[in-house]
Amino acid sequence: MPNLPKGSKKLLNAWAFYDWANSVYSLVIASAIFPIYYQALFKVADISTVSILGGTIRSTPLISYTTAAAFLLVAFISPLLSGIADYVGNKKNFMKFFCYLGALSCMGLYFFSIENIEISLVFYFFGLIGFWGSLVFYNSYLPDVAFPEQQDRVSARGYSLGYIGSVVLLLFNLGMVMFPQYFGFGSEEGASMEAMRWSFISVGIWWILFSQYSFYFLPKGNKSGKKVSTKILLNGFRELKSVYGSLSENIQLKRYLAAFFVYSMAVQTVMLVATYFGEQEISWGGDDAKTLGLIVSILIIQLVAVGGAIITSRASEKFGNIPVLIVINIVWVFICVVAFFIESPTQFYVTAGIVGLVMGGIQSLSRSTYSKFLPETKDTTSYFSFYDVTEKIGIVIGMLIYGFIDQRTGSMRNSILFLVIFFMAGVFLLLRVPRNKTH
Repeated sequence: MPNLPKGSKKLLNAWAFYDWANSVYSLVIASAIFPIYYQALFKVADISTVSILGGTIRSTPLISYTTAAAFLLVAFISPLLSGIADYVGNKKNFMKFFCYLGALSCMGLYFFSIENIEISLVFYFFGLIGFWGSLVFYNSYLPDVAFPEQQDRVSARGYSLGYIGSVVLLLFNLGMVMFPQYFGFGSEEGASMEAMRWSFISVGIWWILFSQYSFYFLPKGNKSGKKVSTKILLNGFRELKSVYGSLSENIQLKRYLAAFFVYSMAVQTVMLVATYFGEQEISWGGDDAKTLGLIVSILIIQLVAVGGAIITSRASEKFGNIPVLIVINIVWVFICVVAFFIESPTQFYVTAGIVGLVMGGIQSLSRSTYSKFLPETKDTTSYFSFYDVTEKIGIVIGMLIYGFIDQRTGSMRNSILFLVIFFMAGVFLLLRVPRNKTH
């Protein structure tokens, strides 16, 4: 296994390439094919609610609450596992475990059905756990492989590779769904649904296959140099507490994390529910038009996001990270207000384009800004675990609020409008972050 020096082009490319491998989950499973498949199951069965765990619930709040539960578990296990990884210096093994867990769970979604809704949701649950669990360790590699002046660009490169790679697989899956007869699924009713199920398997294969390049070149991990405690399972929480305590000495990082917690809550919620919103609230004019329209919308978001990530990294070099993040949050406020009123496919496409422009930018810049604010330390996984826990708890709150409003009002529009509050609060909190020329 090569031992590449920090900052080397090959090492940076290997790190960024994991985005190419795993982003197919966030596009095909979280955003595009699976949401369409999930809603189609209820439509074919001609029901809008399902009985589970002794109660009855609508389809969209059910998936929102399941998503929130998965993120809650990720928030709990991240510090536990990252602490162990930092102590024994094998974060790559943990990253591999979650990668394979997520990929195999995606393959398990082939069997997703309303008749077996409990076990079906388990596959969905662990697919999400695998994806976000692996990102804890992937993100923590950034300060290990890149110098501060490289981090904005390599972070943007990772997101760009992810957007491009996931679009490649989605286009293939789109061909399967729209023209199942050419892929051996036949032309009878239900062929497109079968094609969707096979797309879940393709995600797992893609994820495992392409991650091997990153796993080959990434270092095993940095040991903290501390003696391993007999209570090693609690080390992660001790490190988390230590990171929290260090925030009082780094007011810049502390205030940035507060802002990130609030606006990330809204960003991630929008990204997780956008397709469900489009499926329910937009007048497409037919099932085929709906399927094609939703996937085209997702493709628009992904392709525009590539440019958005690059433009944002260039803008941050000129104006500073925090001012650019403030502008992006203001744009998100506008998006949420507009989304409340849109009804036609054309309006949805235009909104999707604007979402793509700011989605890539806010994700890549948020990650690199945090990395820049970190103190000099070998325990990078613990710091990024704190970052991820902050993000996941925010998502849990966001999804629970979104699902609650959806369930009580019967409309996802009211939930989208409520997210405006979080973006406006994000702007206010970002204004309080101390800045210098580079930040």
